Amino acid sequence: MNVVAMRPVAHWHVTLTLAGDAMSESDVCDALHRLLAERPLVQSCRYGTDTVELRYWEQAGDVQDAAAMALRLWGEHKRSASLPDWRLVGLEVIDRHTFHRRIEGAPLQRVSVMAEVRPF
Repeated sequence: MNVVAMRPVAHWHVTLTLAGDAMSESDVCDALHRLLAERPLVQSCRYGTDTVELRYWEQAGDVQDAAAMALRLWGEHKRSASLPDWRLVGLEVIDRHTFHRRIEGAPLQRVSVMAEVRPF
């Protein structure tokens, strides 16, 4: 009998950035509202005429699974939500601990020297 070990589900904070040919701001906004109707757990959307940034929480066993789901999100809703035919230009997936460390910690310090390495 094969028993598959179940990985515990974790929460991952995803930032997905897409860009493409410019559209009217109202068309982009309307498309994002349709996406939110289909995927109501999106935390925030920032947009311009040629760029969209989506932030949301994903549940997955590991970062690879969360990233794979994020990479499919736009394409899975492109037709039903009439999303722009834009391409992925950025993806960040971080665990809950890292997300909270960023927002609860001191404000990020500016980098004063290129390639400077220092602790959080």
